Amino acid sequence: MSNVTAFQLADMLFTGAGALGKMPDTLKAAGVKKPLVVTDKGIVKAGLAKRVEDVLTAAGIAYAVYDGTVANPTDDNVDEAFALYGKEGCDGLIGLGGGSAMDTAKGCGILAESGGPIDQYRGMGLLKAPLPFFIAIPTTAGTGSESTSASIITNTRGDHHWKMVILDGRLLPKAAIIDPLLMMGLPPHITASTGMDAMTHAIEAYISIGAMEYTDALAIGAIRLIFKYLRRATGNGNDLEAREKMAYAQTMAGMAFTNAGLGIVHSLAHPLSAFYGISHGDANALALPTCLEFNKIVCREKMADIARAAGLTDLGPYPEDTTVAAIRRLSADVRIPASVTEAAARIGVKIDPKDIGPMSKDALNEISTITTPRVPTLADIEALYKQCW
Repeated sequence: MSNVTAFQLADMLFTGAGALGKMPDTLKAAGVKKPLVVTDKGIVKAGLAKRVEDVLTAAGIAYAVYDGTVANPTDDNVDEAFALYGKEGCDGLIGLGGGSAMDTAKGCGILAESGGPIDQYRGMGLLKAPLPFFIAIPTTAGTGSESTSASIITNTRGDHHWKMVILDGRLLPKAAIIDPLLMMGLPPHITASTGMDAMTHAIEAYISIGAMEYTDALAIGAIRLIFKYLRRATGNGNDLEAREKMAYAQTMAGMAFTNAGLGIVHSLAHPLSAFYGISHGDANALALPTCLEFNKIVCREKMADIARAAGLTDLGPYPEDTTVAAIRRLSADVRIPASVTEAAARIGVKIDPKDIGPMSKDALNEISTITTPRVPTLADIEALYKQCW
């Protein structure tokens, strides 16, 4: 049996205040003449797209902008972005925003080089060719998409919406620009939600059956940073140190999970977003403690490590319970919804317990379930949803 492991990274990461200035030379070195900036209307309204456009203009680089990305991006977003990419004669991509914008940019790149429709690439290693030159520029500290080989796209063509997980090493950006100045002033709830998304990535990577020494170091480092700085970043959006540390944490967590895999927290979260539009970060955060309660009997030592990374010293005879309590407290402190009902009420959508059946089937078949440390049955997944409800 082979013990060889594989570990993938983006070709280049520029991290720190002012990193955006590295974008023009990076594009020119790659020979990119006209990138498509893939973003969303919120990023445009916040003035962040203009900051990127101003840097491109000052460097004499032509560009086009697609700003139609929605939360939990859809196959329609991907098709629209690709149509504009072709119409404008673009030869490169810039994903600007949270995970949704970067996932849409990746999807556009897939269509540009591998052909459509996008749903044929659901799964692992199915792309036909590398993406066009792609720079990822996150404006939140959570998804880690700038350091992952994944794209999550909602399929809207069928009986019900479901999330397609596309995994391929060729989805890694050629460069990522992680500039905390682009994250300053991010609203508290988005800071909290994306921060708990990063926490979920790190914890699931750490307890995954695919974990290795490289991913363990990155995951536990990210967990330590998030416990230390997420409250500060949420409470004061202009705390540059907290923003920078959270930016490091999300990228580290992304590196960890794209190589180690995830688990049933993500398996439960994706249907919650597809069915109800609950944000990915909120869906992860509300499911995380319940799923850790399920997993804890098979990963007690690693759960204890997580508690120590949280700065806890008095772990007692059951450190795994201390860990779950610490995560619940962090979520409560940054005002994450504690249940599906609360999350749905915040965004004004109706939920129906009858959906638990089809959502559970989708969750059980999620690719993230493969690397979860405790193997669940369909009944287990249904029970977890009911506990989260």
